[in-house]
Order: sequence, then structure tokens, then C-alpha cells
Amino acid sequence: MADAYPPPERAAAREHRLPPALRAPFEARTWREFGYLLLNLPMGIVGFVWTVTMLSLGAGLLITFVGLPVLALALGGCRAIGAVERARARSLLWLEVDEPGPVTPKGRRGLLARLGAQLGSGVNWRHVIYTLLHFPWGIFTFSVSISLFTYGWGLLTYPLWRWVFPVYFGQDGLQVYGSGDGHHGWWLHTPADMLLCVAVGGTLVLAGPWVIRGLAHVDRLMVSGLLGPSSLASRVTELESDRGVVVDTAAADLRRIERDLHDGAQARLVALAMDLGLAKEKLLEDPRAGAAMVDEAHSEVKIALQELRDLARGIHPAILTDRGLGPALSAVAARCTVPVAVTVDLPSRPVPAIEGIAYFTVSELLQNVSKHSGASRATVDVWQVEDRLMLQVSDNGRGGASPTGGSGLAGLAERLDSVDGVLVVDSRPGGPTRITAELPWRV
Repeated sequence: MADAYPPPERAAAREHRLPPALRAPFEARTWREFGYLLLNLPMGIVGFVWTVTMLSLGAGLLITFVGLPVLALALGGCRAIGAVERARARSLLWLEVDEPGPVTPKGRRGLLARLGAQLGSGVNWRHVIYTLLHFPWGIFTFSVSISLFTYGWGLLTYPLWRWVFPVYFGQDGLQVYGSGDGHHGWWLHTPADMLLCVAVGGTLVLAGPWVIRGLAHVDRLMVSGLLGPSSLASRVTELESDRGVVVDTAAADLRRIERDLHDGAQARLVALAMDLGLAKEKLLEDPRAGAAMVDEAHSEVKIALQELRDLARGIHPAILTDRGLGPALSAVAARCTVPVAVTVDLPSRPVPAIEGIAYFTVSELLQNVSKHSGASRATVDVWQVEDRLMLQVSDNGRGGASPTGGSGLAGLAERLDSVDGVLVVDSRPGGPTRITAELPWRV
């Protein structure tokens, strides 16, 4: 998985008053990417020479067994070059690319199995493709970037160093073209020539950073596309992570249910059984006192039943199963401490799993509105966009909600991510707050 992490200079750039076109030639990003493009040539030469030499040698030796280890060594060297390239991209382009996993043989063991795994690895051959493509690309980027730099800054500062031509070369200025006899030509030395040089040089200096950024972006695509793990491997890693989140969430829910049963309904029922036993004994001695104890036990039964209903609603509310998302969310909104307007516009019902996640997402967000927002009103909107279920909870509270730092929103975002969902929080200090959740429809 590739991720270009945000450079700190972006925040500082907001404070500058100069337009980006005038700032770009002097920004650190331009010089880092310029250095990266200059290093493309030597790195491209090293990679190309290694790959062509070792693959040719290995292919030539395939008539013997020695060819297989040589080919495996060639692929291993390409992997090592890829590691250097990822480190170079990380330090100069600020591009974070995950390292591909090791190549391991499946099932069989032994030297032949390891060699076969190395030669059959798509990751290894993508590194080979990178080294072959990067050589011509490195020549091109080196030539373009160094030409823009030298011609741009050279012409822009030409009035400052023109004096070297009459002093050391016996001519009025830099010769653009001339005849063989030395009497006809164009030497840059007049004020108009100076103005022309500064104008052309300034144009190249201003345009250079954007050309460099475009070339560096192509390098980012090459590194992330060819030197990172395959999309399938990334997806497997993501699914393993999501599975862990689902398991942890399910375990936490089970612990919560167990705690609620043990500390709530179970304790109340135990006390109720003891009270009924005392009431049974009391009925024989003092019927009035026994009847009063039975009334108290009856009240306790009602409380225990309400606790069990609340616990069942927390597991999966019956109204959601029977009537769908709209009535269920209206019931949740009715329990909120602020007025909530609910709008549900769905052509049909999504699968029960997604419907349940949507219900509990809105429920948790409305609990946050009640406890933390200080809002006077809130809205809940639910609609479908193609194959996605969209939820949005808004309030006019104090704002400042953030899905970072181990908050409840962070856990909610992880649970949504486990089913390919997304949580977007827009909550500036002072409000309002708008939290949007996106879930797969999966009908």
C-alpha cells in the first residue's frame, strides 16, 4: 500500500502571501524532487546493467543447472535495488511504499522449490520490469531537469556573469550562433539581449518546478505500482486486519453483554428470588407484610424485564428486524436528548448485516450528540448512491469532534472499515458537526 504522507511545508505554505508560481522555485519540495530526478540516471544505469547482465548470463547458462541459481540471484539483486529505490522515494519524494513480503515456496521444500518460487514470483518480475523501464526514464528525466535548471538559472543570471566573455574569451558575450570566419554572428551583449535573457530564464525558472513535479509524479506511480506489494497481497493484508477488528469488536460486545447480564438482570433476579423466599415465609406469619413484599418483588420483576428489553435492543432491536431502518432510526432519535429530524430515502432494504451496522452507527453518533455536542437540534439523513448506503448525522453543537486519539469515533471508523465502509468527520471548533458514513449496499 502506497501512501504519500503530507509534508509539514504544506501547513507553512498557507502562511505565505506569494502565489505558488513564484514560491515554487525556492521550495524545499522542488529541490528534493530535482535531486531525485538527478539520481535517476545513476540508479537507472546500475539497475539496467545488473538486470541485463545477470538475466543474459542466467539464460545462457540454462543449458546447465547453474542457470537457475544465476536467474534467482538476478531477481534477488533487483529486489535489493527496489529496496534502495523505495528508501530513495521515501526520503526525497515523501512516498511511503510498503515492502513486498518474502517469497516462500508453497507445500514443497528444498532448493528446487525455493528456486521455483523465486522464478515464479510476480513481485520479483515487477522489480525486473522497473529496472528495465527506469533506465530510459532516468536518462529522460535527468536530461530534462538538468537542462531546465542550467538554462533557466543561467539565462536569468546572465547579466551578472557576462563579464567573463570579454575578459577571458575576447568576445562581447555569449555567442548564440556565428559563422566560421568569426565576423558574423549573434553575441548576447546589448541591453535588449540582457532583457531577453532574463525574460527567457525567468520563464524557465518559473516553469521548471512544475515540470519537475510532473516528472516526479510519474516516478511515484512507477515506484508504488512496480516496487510495492501486489494489489492481491495488499487486499489480503487489509482483510486480515479487518478480520482482527471484527473479532475484537465481537469479543468486546460479548464481554459487555456478559457484564450487563451479571451486574444487572442476573443480580436483580437473584435478589428477587431471595425476596420471594422471604415473602413466602412471611405470608404464614404476617399476610399483610408478606403481600407488601410480594408487591415489591413484582416491581423488581418489571425492572428486570425492562433491563432485559434494553439489553436485547442493544444486541439487535426487534423493530429493525420487523419494520426496517426508517422506523428503527426514528425510535433511536426519539430517545435522544435533543430534537432529531430523521429522513430515510431507500428504495429497498439492504442486507441485514449492513442494516444492523447502519443502525448502531447512527445510534452511537446520536449518543455522542446527546452527551458531548451541546447541540439544540440534529438531523439524520439516509440514502442510497449506486451500490453504497450513505448515512449523515449533523448537529449545530460546539464541534471539535475528531476520529483520532483513541476516541469513540476512531473505533467506529475501524468497525466501518472492516466492512469496506468509510467515516468522514467534518467538525470545526465552534460547529456545526457533520459526520458521514458510507457502507456497501450488498443486496
